Amino acid sequence: MGLAMRTAGVLFLFLLVNLLPYQTESVAVMSVDLGCEWLKIAIVKPGVPMEIVLNKESRRKTPIAVTLKENERLFGDTAVGNAAKNPKLTFRFFQDLLGKLADNPQVVTFQKNFPEYTIVKDELRGTVLFKLSEGVTYSPEEILGMMLNYSRSLAEEFAEQTIKDAVITVPAFLNQAERRAVLHGGKLAGLKVLQLLNENTAVALNYGVFRRKDINSTAQNVMFYDMGSRSTTCTIVTYQTVKTKDSGMQPQLQIRGVGFDRTLGGLEIDLRLRDHLAKLFNEQKKSKKDVRENPRAMVKLLKEANRVKTILSANNDHMAQIEGLMDDIDFKAKVTRQDLEELCADIFARVPIPVQKALSSSEMNMDEIDQVIIVGGATRVPKVQEQLLKAVGKEELGKNINADEAAAMGAVYQAAALSKAFKVKPFVVRDAAIYPIQVEFTREAEEEGVKSIKHNKRVLFQRLAQYPQRKVITFNRYTDDFEFDINYGDLGFLDAEDLRVFGSRNLTTVKLGGVGESFQKNSDYESKGIKAHFNMDESGILSLDRVESVFETVLEEKSEQESTLTKLGNTISSLFGGGSSTTDNKENATDTVQEEEEVPSEPTKEEQEVSEPAEPQGGDTGASKAEDKKEDGKNEEKEETKDTKEKSESTKDTETKKTPEEEPKKPAVSKKQKIVDEIGALQTIKDIPNISEEEEKKSIKKLQELTERDIEKHEHEKSANSLEAFIFETQDKLEQEEFIKVSTEQQREEISTKLRQVSGWLEEDGYQASTKELKEKLSELKKACKSLFFKVEERRKWPDRLSALDSLLNHSTIFLNTWKNETLAEQAKLPDTEKPVLLSKDIEQKLGALDREVQYLLNKAKFAKPKPKQKNNTTKSENGENIPDTKETVTTPKTESEKEKASDPEPAKEPPVEEEKILELAGSETGSQTEQPSEEKPKTEL
Repeated sequence: MGLAMRTAGVLFLFLLVNLLPYQTESVAVMSVDLGCEWLKIAIVKPGVPMEIVLNKESRRKTPIAVTLKENERLFGDTAVGNAAKNPKLTFRFFQDLLGKLADNPQVVTFQKNFPEYTIVKDELRGTVLFKLSEGVTYSPEEILGMMLNYSRSLAEEFAEQTIKDAVITVPAFLNQAERRAVLHGGKLAGLKVLQLLNENTAVALNYGVFRRKDINSTAQNVMFYDMGSRSTTCTIVTYQTVKTKDSGMQPQLQIRGVGFDRTLGGLEIDLRLRDHLAKLFNEQKKSKKDVRENPRAMVKLLKEANRVKTILSANNDHMAQIEGLMDDIDFKAKVTRQDLEELCADIFARVPIPVQKALSSSEMNMDEIDQVIIVGGATRVPKVQEQLLKAVGKEELGKNINADEAAAMGAVYQAAALSKAFKVKPFVVRDAAIYPIQVEFTREAEEEGVKSIKHNKRVLFQRLAQYPQRKVITFNRYTDDFEFDINYGDLGFLDAEDLRVFGSRNLTTVKLGGVGESFQKNSDYESKGIKAHFNMDESGILSLDRVESVFETVLEEKSEQESTLTKLGNTISSLFGGGSSTTDNKENATDTVQEEEEVPSEPTKEEQEVSEPAEPQGGDTGASKAEDKKEDGKNEEKEETKDTKEKSESTKDTETKKTPEEEPKKPAVSKKQKIVDEIGALQTIKDIPNISEEEEKKSIKKLQELTERDIEKHEHEKSANSLEAFIFETQDKLEQEEFIKVSTEQQREEISTKLRQVSGWLEEDGYQASTKELKEKLSELKKACKSLFFKVEERRKWPDRLSALDSLLNHSTIFLNTWKNETLAEQAKLPDTEKPVLLSKDIEQKLGALDREVQYLLNKAKFAKPKPKQKNNTTKSENGENIPDTKETVTTPKTESEKEKASDPEPAKEPPVEEEKILELAGSETGSQTEQPSEEKPKTEL
């Protein structure tokens, strides 16, 4: 028992030490479904798995809108409400500008649709800026950072803890520059972006997680048609179970095909209807001015257009009306569903195109699609569903998924999976990159005595290549410094408009330095080429990890047997002997990274120049080599054991002195030695330049100052409101009977005078005073009213306290009765205006003391046992004394629990102390008695 207790104590301390540091850390994670018009936020925290965050208006989605006034910022619904008053300062739909140069057609379209904004060119990067006033500008990334920071504040308030980790959803068609822009916005918001998850993948993950039991080894193909506010994406997803290395058979989703339309969405319908309403207002000729030139009126019309569109989804006609649209002129006009469908006929005709593109990219047909599911708010328009139903040729469209929240819920599940604080059931996600990426380079070539410049291309990532993924490409015919380009591959699957909006097809130019020096230094070795290692991470961002020059030579290994210590020394020296030479094991560790996949070589003449490193196959893998060496080591140890005495005497020639009968000589074995030199790589970004570190610090500081200003303003308003509320409430209390009863007229007049003085100060100068002054004024008033409030509060507490005391005294009138009567008598002698001697805290103290005493007596009487009585049966001892017969001893009656134990021949054993402690700690950490995984941080199972 003692050993078990000590073991349990050690285990308890071990768990305590490992758990305590994380109990105060933030473990909640969040997702942000970043649409064009709305954002949805979801969180996961211990005890709250996958919940949508409500905003301050208790709504489950929040408009993406930011109002930037001189002294405050407004977000969400408040900003939208302010848009009609300050259209130039309220920014919406700005996501179209992320990762775009100033001359991009999408920027031009944005200015046409929203002329109220002043947009200027950023001379440093060539992108755009919103100009508020002279010298005050904000980039789209900064506006996005503000909105994401606001989302974080909503999530933290909902979760009641700090949140740093987030997964953000983005449209699948975003290119590299656009994805970097979103990541930059997340960084400005102070978020650690775990992943940029494609919206279509998030929706597919949400669908699969809740239908895990329906997924089996038979492939199921599901098409998701997602039409949101700004764009449409059609995705074909294959679900089936696969065998994983760590978790066995698990469900998997694989993106098979994607088709999209960047501008097909509900916003385009709203803009068409807005312009139609503006035309109807002008035709009514109630004003000589053109309503389209009035920014405030156009904002009102856009809001009304959205409302009318929503109502026409369920009704055939509706009356659009706005009070005081312009110059105090009201607007009213009837709009029918037929009018809307005629206005947007060309828009609805584009509905089937993403379906066709998705099928084409996946090389599938509709017969292979098991189900079509619609997602996104714009799919609620009847004409959209009608067109889609014709395009897919199905009997019905699947609507068994939350069109608004599916992406946010799928993204927060992924956030929990990426976080170390939660344990989720595995769900394999194989996402796909829409755009192919290739490496391009030039070299001199000579054919039939004629020199020429050859332009070579090698595909790095094919269209719809899975990611995250690492790849290596090898340049074989360069012995001096050179450069290569990383560009997008064949984009022929995009139409002309998409190509214009896409931007630069060139990504990065890489200049290598130190190649010639490396070849000169290693001239005695055989070159294995210049290897460039690439990585496309979980967010779909491509990066060049490193560039290396690799050399190799063949060494003859001596046939003499080496001792185990010698082998060990060589191994250690190869591991720690510097960066010049490595062994075979080193080759696999530095050159062919396990996660990296090799670029398939093309059967062309240039194949020898830019070939991909051959991955070890069959028995030539790094694992098999390690096993062979391990077996050699075992054999050497056995042989060394046989000849321990011989080797201890002399280590020089014992091996050579052995006869063939003792140990046959092994043949000489060739051994490869590899040298890896790091090559300098200077990268120049060609699409959209990254923001400099200095400019990034300025942006972060600017947003932090705005946040601090908002917090200060909030505190100032809160303090002013608290002071104002206290004045009005106290003035009202002075007229109430219970306050009049315990105070003199003079006392009330003194308090009332102070209240009037502070109220007058507040109206004249108080609202411009500092937060500190407002808090000091409130503190002074509370101090002046403290005695009055105390007397009233005491009398309010008396009835309940005295009733409780009387109830207890009924059980024992001898306790405290005297004290009660005497204190009540003394209190009766005092006028109500004096400080009372009968205090509620004294009553509570007496009440507590009495309760403790009574409970003590009751417990003592309950558990006290009388001594066992003996019968008269006795026996004689050897010396003649009477000895009681123990078999006839009469004991006290047993309790019910004792009777049960006595009747049970084998009472159940208690669980070991160690198990109790583990369960107790695990349950307290997560809020339920779930088993904790053996990891550093406590995990909550979803």
